[in-house]
Amino acid sequence: MAMLRDKVAIVTGASAGIGRATALLFAAEGAAVVVNARNASGLDAVVAAITGQGGRALAVAGDVADEGTHAALVQAAHGTFGGLDIAVNNAGVVGSIKPLADVTCAEWNAVLSVNLTAAFLGARHQVPALLARGGGALVFTSSFVGTSVGLPGMAAYAAAKAGLMGLVKGLTADYAARGVRANALLPGGVDTAMAGDADQRAWAAGLHALKRIAQPEEIAQAALFLAGPMSSFVAGSALFADGGNAAVK
Repeated sequence: MAMLRDKVAIVTGASAGIGRATALLFAAEGAAVVVNARNASGLDAVVAAITGQGGRALAVAGDVADEGTHAALVQAAHGTFGGLDIAVNNAGVVGSIKPLADVTCAEWNAVLSVNLTAAFLGARHQVPALLARGGGALVFTSSFVGTSVGLPGMAAYAAAKAGLMGLVKGLTADYAARGVRANALLPGGVDTAMAGDADQRAWAAGLHALKRIAQPEEIAQAALFLAGPMSSFVAGSALFADGGNAAVK
């Protein structure tokens, strides 16, 4: 079953973790994938893995905080694969972990730039391309942090991730009637480099009703749902893929 046959997708933050798993899954489901991150060698490895399995992929390295990166991604999707149907705006950073009053303006701006402003910049370029194809799906990787809980030292990250919910609702009000579905994906703890050391992972596992953290592939499956035809009537929503984290707070 190829749920994304003949679709073209952009995935940011795709050199590792959730983004990498999402790019691999989308390609396996038939999509041509334009992958992005700052880590060019990591992207090349993802492209090699996809093309080695007979899929189609193209790497465009760049910083999502730079608007030119998003223009280049959409141009690559159109020029190489003929258009754009799906965008997963997944790239993010945790930033400095410290109490709010100790956060500098530069640190605050850096976290919001990558986690929230970059999502706006992506959508600004992706929406016209989706409209040109008669509609499509936008997925934004938010978090349980800032939406169901606050965690010490993570106020900037929480504010940015919570802000994505407002962006999703605004995009839905503006474009859902024209066929563009925008939704947010809210993972819980995930087994990636961001999860920290063994003690931090064990602590995070305890926050979840399932008493474990997710594998990136599990979050990619949720992204596939939001990007594909099974969610055709889902717009402006927040999908918790958090192992029951929000339910037990």
